[in-house]
Amino acid sequence: MTTRTGPRQLRLAALFPGVGTTTARSAPGFGSRLGFASVERLARTAERGLFDFLFLAGDFLAESFLAEGPRPRERQGPAHDLDVAGRPEPLTVLSALAAVTGRLGLAATVDATFGEPYELARRLASLDHLSGGRAAWHPVACSDARTGENFRHGGRLDRAGRHTRAAESVATARELWDSWAPDGTPRPFAHHGRHFDIAGEFDVARSPQGHPVVIQADDSEEGRAFAAATADVLLTRHGTPEAGRAFSADVKGRLAAHGRRPEDLKIMPVVTVVLGDTAAGAEERAKGLSMRQTVTGTTGRPSFAGTPSEVADGLTRYVEQDAADGFVLVPHLAPGGLDDFVDQVVPLLQERGAFRTEYTGSTLREHLGLPLPAVKIA
Repeated sequence: MTTRTGPRQLRLAALFPGVGTTTARSAPGFGSRLGFASVERLARTAERGLFDFLFLAGDFLAESFLAEGPRPRERQGPAHDLDVAGRPEPLTVLSALAAVTGRLGLAATVDATFGEPYELARRLASLDHLSGGRAAWHPVACSDARTGENFRHGGRLDRAGRHTRAAESVATARELWDSWAPDGTPRPFAHHGRHFDIAGEFDVARSPQGHPVVIQADDSEEGRAFAAATADVLLTRHGTPEAGRAFSADVKGRLAAHGRRPEDLKIMPVVTVVLGDTAAGAEERAKGLSMRQTVTGTTGRPSFAGTPSEVADGLTRYVEQDAADGFVLVPHLAPGGLDDFVDQVVPLLQERGAFRTEYTGSTLREHLGLPLPAVKIA
């Protein structure tokens, strides 16, 4: 057994939920739905703060709490407030971000319902090459029949079907990435499964990470099983250390059955951080934020509110209690809402020895302390 001699190193990421009403109302000049300035600024700030990755995704949903779809959702008729018709395709945005960042991991939700594994694997491997090994994806299978109307397949998957399709999509993509021989030459592949039946030759060389990092964001029973078998990062929304500790123990206890170690999966709650000069001031700001969340239907997100020192203590304590490996921050004001955290909280975490003072690797797997996938001989 390895004895830890200092604080646990926590992981940090930032979530960009799309250029929507929060961005447009709070940051004039950054609110264009197709504009790049907002997400670029947030990415640069996250990299300045030495974050592990930036995640482009939707906001909380009751059923699968992080979603990205090619058509906005509805609630009692009107489009969901945090969905934006005309939002840019996420992998395209990440490719642009690869050119303006150097170390930050680049992650996005990718629909696996209507996309083919070959196409997805090719796009993700290309992004991993373009970024020097910083790509990550959150594969989801869409349950919305209305979205299906946009595609020739149409239809709607039930909960079990969504998880099996997403899991098979990941497995098939990995088979494609592994089809290149160790000497750098492509080999024929074939996959015959429930959802996909394909054969051929993959035309993108093995990328710097081997496999882009897989993110899972579903804490249901099916989601836990999928994460234990497949995911590298699991996003959660458990609001107390007790709940987080129980969840982490449950999911990480399943890893051995898949030949994996507890450190092979990073559990990261999605949280809001509200800073103030005093604890009372931060609480007042948090109440205002909670009121807005009630209006937009995004309640349920854990929150850390207080002075920078109090927030740093809370984050560190949460990780030390084995309730999480790190956190995905949702700025309540985009794109500038991350600046205060980077300027005021990150230095305190570094002083406590709980967060890196520099990037020591170049790939996202290195940032997260994840092993490279083994190259298959046959």
